[in-house]
Amino acid sequence: MNETDSIIQTITVYLIPVLFAISLHEAAHGYVARYFGDPTAAELGRLTANPLKHIDPFGTILLPLVLSLLSLPALGFAKPVPVDFGRLRNPKKQMAFVAAAGPAANFVMGLGWMVLWVIFSYVFAMDQHDFFVQMTKAGIGVNSAMCVFNLIPIPPLDGGRIVTGLLPMPLARRFASIERFGVYIFIGLILLMQFGLLTGFLIGGMHLLQSVFHLLVTPLILLFS
Repeated sequence: MNETDSIIQTITVYLIPVLFAISLHEAAHGYVARYFGDPTAAELGRLTANPLKHIDPFGTILLPLVLSLLSLPALGFAKPVPVDFGRLRNPKKQMAFVAAAGPAANFVMGLGWMVLWVIFSYVFAMDQHDFFVQMTKAGIGVNSAMCVFNLIPIPPLDGGRIVTGLLPMPLARRFASIERFGVYIFIGLILLMQFGLLTGFLIGGMHLLQSVFHLLVTPLILLFS
């Protein structure tokens, strides 16, 4: 297989998992925000699984592809769902739940892809190199990477917003102020991965999460074996 064929194969295998991992991650933030009183995302039509409403050409398509070709976790981002924390009924407390919704959505999707892997592998006895089996593996990998990465406790990542919601107000304000450097922080984290300084943490977290997925689907594996 030449390099062009390899790139095309990577795109086709990862396209659907990446689009839905990122889109439902963002939509989950909006749904939880609406539940707690902020309808901003709903008013702008962002409470949808339609990837076209969430796609950022660089963050949703190009960046995950480049990272996967570099054998790094296929991370990416979409256009952030707008949340007006001032419209939440209890902004400081509930912002943590809004932030946690994104990684939680990735956890659920990762588990869903693992269930599909079990079905394709054990019910239909597909080869592990089959396209659909490869897609389920991509879905597991993408969602576990997004879940772990977004839980890094530094703004503007979801983990940072969760920490902000848990800190006392004076510390929360100071910690949240880091978010204005969000673009530089994201670039810095990517560079840390490129030089291997963050990769160990991410890979370790992904393996742990995937072990949890595997444990949860063990009854299905035993049933279909």
